[in-house]
Amino acid sequence: MKLTLAAPAVVALAGWLTLAASPDGDQKTVTGWVLDSACAFTKGLSKPISRECALACARKGSPLVILQNDGTIYWPISETTPAASQNSRLTPFAGKRVTASGKVYNRGGSTAIVIEKLDASKE
Repeated sequence: MKLTLAAPAVVALAGWLTLAASPDGDQKTVTGWVLDSACAFTKGLSKPISRECALACARKGSPLVILQNDGTIYWPISETTPAASQNSRLTPFAGKRVTASGKVYNRGGSTAIVIEKLDASKE
C-alpha cells in the first residue's frame, strides 16, 4: 500500500522539480545605472561615482552591471557557450542610465540578463 502511494508522489515531485529548474528566462525590460560590479557591492552606491570611475574599473576587468533604483543588480550574461564578457556592449554606457530588454534569470539570489536590446535611458 505504501509503495502504491509513494510512486505517484515521486513522479509528481520529479515533475515539479523539472518545472522549478526551468532554464527559460522571463522577458523583461529594466532601467538602471551601468557601473562596475565591485562598487555596486562594496560601496553601497545608488548610482556610479562617475563615468571615468566605471570605465577605469571596466578596463581593469571588473564586470559592468546594471543597478536599478530599488537596488537590484542585473549581471549581463551571454547565452552562448563558451560565454563571452558583456563589458564591450556596456562600456559605451558606463556611468550612465540605460534601458535593457532581454531574458532575465534568477538563481541563488543573483539576477542576470541576456541583453537583447540596450539603449540610453530617457529617464
